[in-house]
Amino acid sequence: MKAGIYFNKNYLSDNRENVEKILLKFADRGSECRVVGEFKDLDGLDVLFVLGGDGTILTVASECAARGVKIIGINYGHMGFLAEFEPEKVDDAAELVLSGKYDVQKRSMLKVQCNDKIYYALNDLVIQRSTDGENFTNTVNLHAEIDGTTVDNFSSDGIIVSTPTGSTAYSLAAGGSVLSPELEAFILTPICAHSLHSRPVVFSNTSLLKLNAVNSKVPLVLAVDGKIVGEAGADDKIFVTKAERPAEFITSADKNFFNKLLIKLNIWSK
Repeated sequence: MKAGIYFNKNYLSDNRENVEKILLKFADRGSECRVVGEFKDLDGLDVLFVLGGDGTILTVASECAARGVKIIGINYGHMGFLAEFEPEKVDDAAELVLSGKYDVQKRSMLKVQCNDKIYYALNDLVIQRSTDGENFTNTVNLHAEIDGTTVDNFSSDGIIVSTPTGSTAYSLAAGGSVLSPELEAFILTPICAHSLHSRPVVFSNTSLLKLNAVNSKVPLVLAVDGKIVGEAGADDKIFVTKAERPAEFITSADKNFFNKLLIKLNIWSK
């Protein structure tokens, strides 16, 4: 067993003690564990403890997926939807990993190709209008095709393409449905659509989604998992498919998705 620890430096004063706890527990059992500072440090690891919020986990998710490294999250953020444990349960998290008696949940990722560039997303791809200076535009017109068939022409602020994992994030705020993690599907959600008939579309993750701008005079902004990665020009086509490898998360026995949904999104039922 080779483990690593990656943590959000903004929470250094909060999580330093827990980093030491994990390192000492692994040392006592004769197992290797090291702090990960750069993505290359992930090479050769079996498991990565991620101490931070959902954004911290999203930062390393695609790099872990590419190497087959399993993620176990310790929540230091606000929502912590992707984390399995709270900070006070760090001993339980380390013990779970060392015991080897855990379940692994595989979560589909997006593969996004625009021209010669490829991006991977655990949560979502967002294609949106520009609000920057001379490129400012009120709306964008996007044509969407799934497996060669037109879905719609969306006049909106943009489009979100989300995995089941990301369906509880930006897509949900934009009116998209919640997809449970085991579904083999993605969801396309327009942002503030200027049409009564434009609605979110759930489609198979075995499909090929093609998106392109219609009559656009300015470039569109591309964001992957909340980070702007580039632009798409008027003639550019964006292709979205299921990534070759999923992100793998270590889970405990109590992993009911809907229980977690109620708690994390502060939805209370009687």
